[in-house]
Amino acid sequence: MATKTKWIIDPSHSEIAFKVKHLMIVDVKGVFTEYNASIYTTGDDFMTIEADFWINTDSLDTKDGRRDDQLKSADFFDIEHHKEITFTTNTIEKVDGDGSYELWGNLAIKGITKKIKLDVEFGGVITDPWGAEKADFSVNGKINLKEWELNWNDILGNSGISIGDTVSISCEIELRKS
Repeated sequence: MATKTKWIIDPSHSEIAFKVKHLMIVDVKGVFTEYNASIYTTGDDFMTIEADFWINTDSLDTKDGRRDDQLKSADFFDIEHHKEITFTTNTIEKVDGDGSYELWGNLAIKGITKKIKLDVEFGGVITDPWGAEKADFSVNGKINLKEWELNWNDILGNSGISIGDTVSISCEIELRKS
């Protein structure tokens, strides 16, 4: 019987990023700087992944302090009452033979949980020069803010709304075998 393998996120080689339209013409980008996960596979088989991932909502950084404060307020993420965004998964499906997968899981934001699909590019597993086994993933997806009741918006006269409903998620994840 194969044993469970624990994987740890390497934060110095990982990034949790997002972007959303501002004024419906330009992308505003941001990152979350504090996150972690509990990730297990059977042996080294990522098709058996079980992962619980969490993000500290207070670690949001869009390089604009006023915007960050607004996003952290009760108008949006309400970090006083909702300290984490979580994603839990145990379902991954192979799309092709070139390292493309679909990762299905439950995303919880502000106490609302919805099933989502993320597209995954698996870069492979290698042993680094210091003997540590590493695995690399690019994870991308889109969510609609309204599904999590994140629908704050200023109406801007003829120009429409100030932020779009769709958030693009872009993550680079490097794991190290524990």
